[in-house]
Amino acid sequence: MTNFKLHLPFQPAGDQPQAIKELEQGLEKGLRHQTLFGATGTGKTFTVANIIAKKDKPTLVLAHNKTLAAQLAQEYREFFPENAVHYFVSYYDYYQPEAYIAHSDTYIEKEAMINAEIDRLRHAATQALLTRKDVIIVASVSAIYGLGSPEEYEKVHVKIEKGAAENRAALIRKLVGIYFERTTADLNPGQLRAIGNSLEFMPVNERVMYRIAFEEEKIAQIDQLDPVSRAKVAEPASVFVFPAKHFVTSVEERERAIEDIKLELEEQLAKFKREEKPLEHERIKRRTLHDLALIRELGYTNGIENYSRHFDGRKAGEPPYTLLSYFKRCDKDFLTVIDESHVTVPQLGGMYAGDKSRKDVLVEYGFRLPSARDNRPLRFEEFEERTGQTIYTSATPGPYEKAHSEQTVEQIIRPTGLIDPELTVRPVSEGGEPMLDISCPTSNVGHDMSYMPYRGQIADFIAEAEVVIKRGGRALATTLTKQMAEDLASFLREKGIKAEYLHSDVKTIDRIDILTKFRQGGFDILVGVNLLREGLDLPEVELVGILDADKEGFLRSETSLIQTIGRAARNVLGRVILYADVMTGSLERAIGETNRRRDKQLAYNKKHGITPATIKKEIHDIAASMRTEHQRTIDELLVLDTLAYKDDPAAFIKRKREEMAEAVEQLDFETAALIRDEIYKLEGTGPKARKPRTRKPLSGS
Repeated sequence: MTNFKLHLPFQPAGDQPQAIKELEQGLEKGLRHQTLFGATGTGKTFTVANIIAKKDKPTLVLAHNKTLAAQLAQEYREFFPENAVHYFVSYYDYYQPEAYIAHSDTYIEKEAMINAEIDRLRHAATQALLTRKDVIIVASVSAIYGLGSPEEYEKVHVKIEKGAAENRAALIRKLVGIYFERTTADLNPGQLRAIGNSLEFMPVNERVMYRIAFEEEKIAQIDQLDPVSRAKVAEPASVFVFPAKHFVTSVEERERAIEDIKLELEEQLAKFKREEKPLEHERIKRRTLHDLALIRELGYTNGIENYSRHFDGRKAGEPPYTLLSYFKRCDKDFLTVIDESHVTVPQLGGMYAGDKSRKDVLVEYGFRLPSARDNRPLRFEEFEERTGQTIYTSATPGPYEKAHSEQTVEQIIRPTGLIDPELTVRPVSEGGEPMLDISCPTSNVGHDMSYMPYRGQIADFIAEAEVVIKRGGRALATTLTKQMAEDLASFLREKGIKAEYLHSDVKTIDRIDILTKFRQGGFDILVGVNLLREGLDLPEVELVGILDADKEGFLRSETSLIQTIGRAARNVLGRVILYADVMTGSLERAIGETNRRRDKQLAYNKKHGITPATIKKEIHDIAASMRTEHQRTIDELLVLDTLAYKDDPAAFIKRKREEMAEAVEQLDFETAALIRDEIYKLEGTGPKARKPRTRKPLSGS
């Protein structure tokens, strides 16, 4: 019986039918590694969705950043609305790892800001793997980092059943035992509260609340409630409640782990004594004894993950449990898809070394026990051991895929008939001459360059973008640095052009919001660095300007240039301007590959009488699932109140502050917090506001 139900919004077309057939045959033959070499906009995700439906196995889809992972998760939900499609990425909005800089004697304490909503989505993903087979998890590199044991996580769940013999106090103890926190305020995921002769709690994986009513030492009623309106949604006969944390340990295992940690501490103290390191001796002694006291009393301490080997019962050097462990428990023969593999594969391979280097210093100087090294990401060879049949998808496959793939399937022809964008090469500097001697016959090199002297890349891009904006299109500009991206966005706004910037310092949900608003027409030009390259699906983009395209390096390599060119490949009017004073090897190869694809696509269209059409794709708010109820309520208020604010900002804010004060007087702190955060957003102030850097003047180059 088929678990996966693929909803076909359209039938496979272009190169898709042949690609699906060849990949399916490869899986049937038992091929371990296959590559889907697909040009941007050819529907690689749709091709893979067909393979998942045919393979009918749990599937891990790996992406190299949170934004792309969110977009992929949304697409797979559209293809498989009846199945479990989940999103699993790092739950940190901000993360500063623990570190020690020896030469300056600087200890940096771990500092992290956890996104509770992403944490909820992580729990939903792991619980799906433990309870069903029709699961697709779209994950970032977080998938190879330590996670609690799936056996322990599954073993300690609590079953609440109507009519079962249970009293309120006993159930509270059970929930606290799986790391639920008691509260008397509004419930958040992983919290419970006692009200009269009933108990209310919110599971860590759902946006619902449960109320358990007791009568004569029995569970008399189970109500599922809406967490905002408190309206009854359902009356389930039973509820399975999983732990509020992934790292779960029984009391017996905790005591064993404490004894193991004490033994390791004794060994490390003896080592430092032999080496005559009294400072390191005192450091590790104080740190470990403090942590052990907290673990014994509370069951938890900051940095408890550094002792994970002892709690898991692993030997020194053994790999940690990860998301892959949950997949193995679900189905040992799961399918792995590595999206944009030319970036994701090197990222997977580079995590271990960086983590080990930092941990080695902490251990050497007495800040952590040696077992802290075993709280680590998987080595790449360990990742390979834990995965089976793998499909790599990329428009520019990397060295690993080329060397290991037993079959490479090419997908160049788009279902829409779209061809790769026209290319124009123009000079960077003011007064420069257009390049006319490049061997790329199907590109428009020197196109529209009759005006002289040349005005420079910034002015030229603005002029070209204004033409695109007038007809309702959008434009992208890629820069080499974050500072340049911010400066250019600010410069464009000063010119009266609606523009935003995007780079790695922008928070995950903010990045997704920016991309959604861009597609919706909230602004016209998006400026970024490398985040505008792989996988971003922006069919409204008609123009891409690659600034300083001749600065050979990672951001202007052949792979990067081809990927950036691909951002204009989803629109029939798409074209790319590469600003360069010299022709680099990467530019020549990128132009050559683009022209090879164009020639093949043009020939196919001519043979089949196809007229290219821009991809039409519904615009979704892919960040919606990552927002809390609080954030969504604020967004709804903003829609209603923005016009009133614009009419008279001062009077509106004054009235809102009075409403906030009134709510505080009535002890309605939730309403007060909503009003406060709405004021923050309207005024652009508060802790979540992005502070623009000081902008330097932009020259023509």
